[in-house]
Amino acid sequence: MPEFAIGETDFLLDGRPFRILSGALHYFRVHPDLWADRIDKARRMGLNTIETYVAWNAHAPEPGTFDLSGGLDLDRFLRLVADAGMYAIVRPGPYICAEWDNGGLPAWLFRDPSVGVRRYEPKYLDAVREYLTKVYEVVVPHQIDRGGPVLLVQVENEYGAFGDDKRYLKALAEHTRESGITVPLTTVDQPTPEMLEAGSLDGLHRTASFGSGAEARLAILREHQPTGPLMCSEFWNGWFDHWGAHHHTTAAADSAAELDVLLAAGASVNLYMFHGGTNFGLTNGANDKGVYQPLVTSYDYDAPLDEAGDPTPKYHAFRDVIARYHKVPDTVPPPARPAPTPRGSLRDPVRLLDAPDRWGTWEFHEDLPVFDDLTPMPQLALLRTSVAGDRPGVLTFGEVRDRATVFFDGDLVGTLTREHHDRAIPLPRAAGELLVLVEDQGRVDYGPRIGEAKGIIGGASLHGEPLAGWDVLPLDLAALPSLRSSRPESVPGPVAGPVLLRAQIDVDEPADLFLDTGEWGKGVAWLNGFALGRYWRRGPQRTLYVPRPVVRAGANELVVLELGTMLDPAARFVPRPLLGHTEA
Repeated sequence: MPEFAIGETDFLLDGRPFRILSGALHYFRVHPDLWADRIDKARRMGLNTIETYVAWNAHAPEPGTFDLSGGLDLDRFLRLVADAGMYAIVRPGPYICAEWDNGGLPAWLFRDPSVGVRRYEPKYLDAVREYLTKVYEVVVPHQIDRGGPVLLVQVENEYGAFGDDKRYLKALAEHTRESGITVPLTTVDQPTPEMLEAGSLDGLHRTASFGSGAEARLAILREHQPTGPLMCSEFWNGWFDHWGAHHHTTAAADSAAELDVLLAAGASVNLYMFHGGTNFGLTNGANDKGVYQPLVTSYDYDAPLDEAGDPTPKYHAFRDVIARYHKVPDTVPPPARPAPTPRGSLRDPVRLLDAPDRWGTWEFHEDLPVFDDLTPMPQLALLRTSVAGDRPGVLTFGEVRDRATVFFDGDLVGTLTREHHDRAIPLPRAAGELLVLVEDQGRVDYGPRIGEAKGIIGGASLHGEPLAGWDVLPLDLAALPSLRSSRPESVPGPVAGPVLLRAQIDVDEPADLFLDTGEWGKGVAWLNGFALGRYWRRGPQRTLYVPRPVVRAGANELVVLELGTMLDPAARFVPRPLLGHTEA
């Protein structure tokens, strides 16, 4: 069997120097029927390795579960990497950041406030060991010394930016070895002396994450990693977007020049990202450094391979750089073709407030619960209580996480957002039925707020007195596409949410599609039951990517949950993605 090791200056494959030329490709962000295509395009750019995180919360949405089916079939993904003649790097966390909901940590883990977060705490470590055992049962047979593609396994992730608990890192490394992982173990940190010192552990190979200044950053890494190969295991060749900001891009020539410096120094590299993919469903994370900023659905990342898997100018620029140091395949993928542009009319509205009983099952709570107290844990819930009094008052919440739309006797009162630190809103009358639609817009994936609860935090009050006696209706988003109107009804003009709408979309043959949501408000869309993700008129993202395997020849059903105000109830598709580029 092949042997892979860390030498004095190089990685060694069967005793010979080997440079890792890797690209990040998260299997859970790509439709599984497209994995082989994306892996092949990495090979044709000149890469020899595929790197992936493992998202704990995707595999284990509830305690005691571990899903390895469909788009979560890590075993199949690694087999496809091997079939392409490539190697693999696996980064199971347990924390991954990745701009993914809660940094990959399952929210249910923190229902018990005594559970630690990314530290040596028994309850947390017990859950982490159970998770890693499941992951390593898949990964162990795929290690290179057993004939598989896996060269490296990473322990934790940029831990030096969070903590310095060496006992915790040691426990993870020991469990990794006890589980049968024999390939070299690595850590990654941003190349500052403080982070490299805090996030590393003797016996694990240190690597760095950066996107510029390669020469200086490699020098800092060398000070903390005196021997062995230098590696930038996250070469940031693009960036992510959040709602309400611009679409981030980096010039292909600038990124290629940085890559050239990195390779000229003899370093190994993992491009973050080679292909970003999509935060399908409601899987996006968020940042909060004083202002809450949820991430968009697209994880295009301005990567060499765009969200739809097509090569960009950066793909060809990187390939040219790699060709200066290593042989690259003779052929390149064809350029993108314009996507079909079918249209349809959204119709047959099902309005949440008209008959909320159809949308789920009410639960009574004397005190207003947070989302994390509910099972299963929702990302959207309707709250209801009755208000009685002799004068109008101000409704006040402890904290809104992350968006609360308030209705009184069925009339819209207003919306409170975490982004603006909103907590209070005046009610128009003294008595009536109060309804609050609360949305979790994505859990924080980086920093000290990882693991925090969602929903309304700290209850609600009116006239300074606590409001008690709440009915709570968690919305099962997976079941919404099957919720149908009792009678056919067209929608001639603008429509206010919360409302469910559907349209028939006819196409000649399966193809990638780009759904234009520019005239819609805020909500979620599905095609043929597949959750495409969130849309929001505030941008920068305007189109939702529809993977070809989801599309059927002939009739397709589009379902839209509009939470705001839809200006035009038309379903339009455009030939190319609109992610906030100036030409969009």
